[in-house]
Amino acid sequence: MSSTTDLDWFKSSHSSAQGDSCVEVAVTEQAVLVRDSKDVERPHFAVGRQGWTQFVRYAAHG
Repeated sequence: MSSTTDLDWFKSSHSSAQGDSCVEVAVTEQAVLVRDSKDVERPHFAVGRQGWTQFVRYAAHG
């Protein structure tokens, strides 16, 4: 897997421009990586692509 600095990290379009409490995600072939946007030096965690899809579906309907 690439270094996390080489990845394209992005926030939700619902995040404010002031950088409020958000998470950022980066998509790789193997997983979706999630990190705290306020402290990008902290370790991220990885979620399988299928698990991420299920989470997003659940969140969209919740």
